[in-house]
Amino acid sequence: MRIVQIIPTLDQAGAEKQMVLLASRLPRDRFDVHVCVLTRLGPLERQLKEAAIEVTLIGKRGKLDPVAMGRLYRYLVRLRPDLVHTWIFAANSYGRLAARWAGVPLIVAGERCVDRWKSGYQLAIDRYLARFTHRIATNSQGVVDFYVQHGLPQEKFVVIPNGIEVPRAAGSSREELLRELGLPSGIRLIGAAGRLWPQKRYPDMIVATDLLKVLRDDVHLLVFGDGPERVRLERLTEELRVNDRVHWLGHRSDLDRWLPHLDCFWNASGYEGQSNALMEAMAWGIPVVVSDIPGNRELVTDGRTGLVFPVGDRTQLAALTRRVLDDPEWARQLGQAARACMLREFSVEKMVERYIRLYESMAQG
Repeated sequence: MRIVQIIPTLDQAGAEKQMVLLASRLPRDRFDVHVCVLTRLGPLERQLKEAAIEVTLIGKRGKLDPVAMGRLYRYLVRLRPDLVHTWIFAANSYGRLAARWAGVPLIVAGERCVDRWKSGYQLAIDRYLARFTHRIATNSQGVVDFYVQHGLPQEKFVVIPNGIEVPRAAGSSREELLRELGLPSGIRLIGAAGRLWPQKRYPDMIVATDLLKVLRDDVHLLVFGDGPERVRLERLTEELRVNDRVHWLGHRSDLDRWLPHLDCFWNASGYEGQSNALMEAMAWGIPVVVSDIPGNRELVTDGRTGLVFPVGDRTQLAALTRRVLDDPEWARQLGQAARACMLREFSVEKMVERYIRLYESMAQG
């Protein structure tokens, strides 16, 4: 079965990671896998090359690029895939249209997040394209509920949770990382990861860090990621006088060096699909404190595999984190339960097997 995975970029981001995990692990005796990238390549290209998967760059420029659409159409006509699977909005739009025009028999779209940023015309495009989409694959029931509320047909959705690789041994010692940060031993480290933009609600985490500073003198927040909100967030840390407690580490390809040495991991998002970084932290056995949103609730059982606080409740975020830091044995139990859940329910192998069943069931009609 010849399958083309279409995605906007190969940046180090959630949907891109899941696509690469899937494409590189589909069994070659059953699937001929190709990857088509609309806009630009990125660091994840290396993994596809190591898996001997052909990667084609279309070179789309801007939001509307008819030349790129023509290239994509000709690529699909030449390759003649049995199924096209598109990932997130740009690829869903260009890829589904080109696949339909090229006569591709089966089309799967990928919606990966509760996309509250979408305007009315973008949601109208989603509704129109759903008419000739055979299945819409997503990672969370919360994403299904969001899109059904905006008029997409519920019967076309299939929920396939993200897959997480089993963590390897930590690549660095805690002391090495503390030296990189210029911090003394005995410091308690909290981590947060994701693009610096409003969805992630980083101001809540910065204020919670300020509250924790009053309660304990050893707490530092490590932020992994970058984005358009960085200057404003740095200004907030200065205003609250916690700029010595918040460390901006930017995009990291070595997150596995840092996660095993965290004392707690935060996700304060106002909306998510299913956070890869949160799942990775849980797979390392790190106790997590997360906002009460659908995507997080599907991963974290409050009081068993982590702790949940109301969105925007900075005081509760700080209070729950203090409980974790004050009770190491309870924190260890939370982390162990989180790790067991990830390995049992959210392995890469389970994710890939679910997609195999989806693809083959579609091919069989």
